[in-house]
Amino acid sequence: MQAYESAYRMTAAGICEIKTLPAGVILRTSARGDYFEENNGLFMRLFQAINQNKVPMTVPVEARMKPGTMVFYLDTGSAGRENLQLPKGVSRQVLPERMVASIGIRGGYSRESYEQNLAKLREWLKTQPLWRAAGEPYGVYWNSPFMVPFLKRSEIHIPVLKKNK
Repeated sequence: MQAYESAYRMTAAGICEIKTLPAGVILRTSARGDYFEENNGLFMRLFQAINQNKVPMTVPVEARMKPGTMVFYLDTGSAGRENLQLPKGVSRQVLPERMVASIGIRGGYSRESYEQNLAKLREWLKTQPLWRAAGEPYGVYWNSPFMVPFLKRSEIHIPVLKKNK
């Protein structure tokens, strides 16, 4: 693992689980196109924002697929800063604590891997008697794009709520 501050705990590869994500402060950017077509542009906008403001890198980054959106968590020291200068197309938001169904993945960051693992997570979630999907799925990426693909770690999250009995 990297020496970056983690916004939350990583789900182990091959495991499906329900987990709580803590409240946090994020930087967000979006594009009109699909994430897998736009990811480098999205990452570069966020990288410009953190570099310009001398904000430390954190893990993971999160990505919504359509339209393409990327989220970067601010570290605990930067989350309270009011003096951030954000480039056009980058916004700051506060996220509340939330629950997600998660699947841990090892391997390259591809559309095929995303879709295959999303199908597995949806099937697993159907077997969970206490939880139901409550939002759109998104990707969670823990490693640099420069890491060799077979070592990369990622997740897919689906927001969930407890089922009414």
